[in-house]
Amino acid sequence: ITVEGCRCGRSPCQSDCDQVSDDVTSTQTPFIVGLGGTLRANSSTERALRYCLASVEKQGGRTRLFSAEDLDLPMYAPHELERTPRALELVTALRDADAVVVGSPGYHGAVSGLVKNALDYIEDLREDPRVYPDNPPWGCIRCAYGGQAAVGTLTQLRGIGHALRAWPTPLGVAINSAEPVWATSGDLADTEQGRVVANQLELLATQVLAFATATRVSA
Repeated sequence: ITVEGCRCGRSPCQSDCDQVSDDVTSTQTPFIVGLGGTLRANSSTERALRYCLASVEKQGGRTRLFSAEDLDLPMYAPHELERTPRALELVTALRDADAVVVGSPGYHGAVSGLVKNALDYIEDLREDPRVYPDNPPWGCIRCAYGGQAAVGTLTQLRGIGHALRAWPTPLGVAINSAEPVWATSGDLADTEQGRVVANQLELLATQVLAFATATRVSA
């Protein structure tokens, strides 16, 4: 991989050059956007997203999470041109994203209205040179009090990714909150179920980051 605009003066130089500026380095690092949860801060879905994105950062990626009040947006209206500051921040991040990780609670076996409304704002990218996300990895996390709702909604999230021209990762994480997954502290519990979820979220982070890196190299 070559780097343009390095301080060493060579054009282009190599990515391992010790003169590469922080700004240049950041543009070479995949940017992963996490989106989901509920309006209640620190919901189980938000905690799962945070764990996954923390694993992305440990592996060298950059992240931005939109959850809780970040998702308190007006109902998406494609005919309205004005956007709130929160909506503009979300759309800008999604426009720049090399990958997206979406997490939703399992309300009545379906994607929550809050998360679906936030995803509807991706329609604002319809006239961009890169229409919608178009080709990035799409990670999916689903939390529900019961296995049936968790798996059913996970399937919906993957379908939404396909519709937006994204690539759902091979692994999707369905979390059954009825099991002893979470400790009273809010962290993943040191139980068999908690360790399984931790391993799955870390693997999801690995897949998202690896596919995002491969997509950037081939672009």
